[in-house]
Amino acid sequence: MVEPRARKYHRDRVAETLREEISGMIVGELADPRISFAYVSEVVLNPGGKSARVYIAVDGGEVEEEKTREALTAARGYIRHELLERMGVRHVPELSFQIDKSKHLKLRIDELLGRTKKTQKADSKNGLPKPMTTAKSKE
Repeated sequence: MVEPRARKYHRDRVAETLREEISGMIVGELADPRISFAYVSEVVLNPGGKSARVYIAVDGGEVEEEKTREALTAARGYIRHELLERMGVRHVPELSFQIDKSKHLKLRIDELLGRTKKTQKADSKNGLPKPMTTAKSKE
């Protein structure tokens, strides 16, 4: 079943508002020393609006990521209370914080593509033929 456009538009607006407000709280209001430099990369609101996944991008290693996620999970009640007052809504979704791994995946893909290009250049310099493509031809 296709979701009505107005409902999806509303959910996207709420998710964007949540992203902006939580980002502001992380930067300026939360004084937990476990929170390193982080920002909210995306908020995914479930179709019913009862819960939301908040993806956090953290500058630093895995230790900083885990400490930041734990600190934000501990501050979840405060964040929800502040969102309730700021947004003026009846219900604020239940928040779950996740580490955004898309930056790490992008770097890994770029690394693998770079390796592939280097091996292709080395093979062409050595006179080796290019690998065959796997495209099927019609007979």
